[in-house]
Amino acid sequence: MKTLKVGDKAPDFKVNDQDGNSISSKDYKGKKWVVFFYPKANTPGCTAEACNLRDNYKELQKEGYELLGVSADSEKRQKNFREKYNFPFPLLADENKEVINAFGVWGPKKFMGREFDGIHRKTFIIDENGIITRVIDKVKTKDHAAQILD
Repeated sequence: MKTLKVGDKAPDFKVNDQDGNSISSKDYKGKKWVVFFYPKANTPGCTAEACNLRDNYKELQKEGYELLGVSADSEKRQKNFREKYNFPFPLLADENKEVINAFGVWGPKKFMGREFDGIHRKTFIIDENGIITRVIDKVKTKDHAAQILD
C-alpha cells in the first residue's frame, strides 16, 4: 500500500457519486477540499464520522473546504446512506477502487484478529493547487471535523 503523502499532487479521477453524477478531481480545481475515505456505508464508525462532518459542515465551509466522501459501496448504497443521514456532500461510489487505489488507501487490515484487504480510514486535505497539505491517518470518527479544522 503506497499512500499519498503531504506534498504529493492529488490524482486525477472521474467516478460517479450516489446519484450517478460524474465527479472529477477537476471539479475541485482552485478550491480547498477534503477527501475522506471510509470502509463501508451505514456501519457504526463510518456513520459517526460522516455525521460529525455533516454537523460541522457550515464550519468547514467557512474555512473554505469542500467535502467528498469515498468508499467502494454501490451508488444505491451510497444514496441510501446519504439520504438516511441527510449529508450535504457527495459520496463517491468507487466500486472499481479507482480513487481508493490512486490515493493508496487499499491494503491489509486487521479486525478482531482477522486479516483482510480493505479501505483504510484516512482523510486527505488538498489545497487550491491540487497539492495534499495534510493526511489524517488516525481519524477520530466522533470528532473528525475538529481534526480537519485543527
